[in-house]
Amino acid sequence: MALASEEICPVPETLLGQLYRSSPEGVDVLVRTVPPSTRAMLSYYCSRRSHLESLGLAIAATCSQEDLYDVAGRAGHELFARAQSEAGKLAEPIRRKSRQGVTLASGPLWNIPRLSD
Repeated sequence: MALASEEICPVPETLLGQLYRSSPEGVDVLVRTVPPSTRAMLSYYCSRRSHLESLGLAIAATCSQEDLYDVAGRAGHELFARAQSEAGKLAEPIRRKSRQGVTLASGPLWNIPRLSD
């Protein structure tokens, strides 16, 4: 059951999924199709979720400081400042953290002890 205070994503889930899976260049192209005020809302929405934080910063870098302030107040100013300072530092893909692959067992996981009479 969803809580009444739960935020709703300001864009369709399909667009959010496309943004999440895109390269940094693809994010820039896709996000430019979103109106500025909705883009600011999306940036703030993403920045408040740990798995979407870097995406939120990338989107915030395409927003005006005024739009971010209108959406999030002082937090919008801080988001704008963080996005501007991070923009120069990002040389590799921005959202994905490396994960180690899964290895599967190749032998028996458990030896059943024999019952002696």
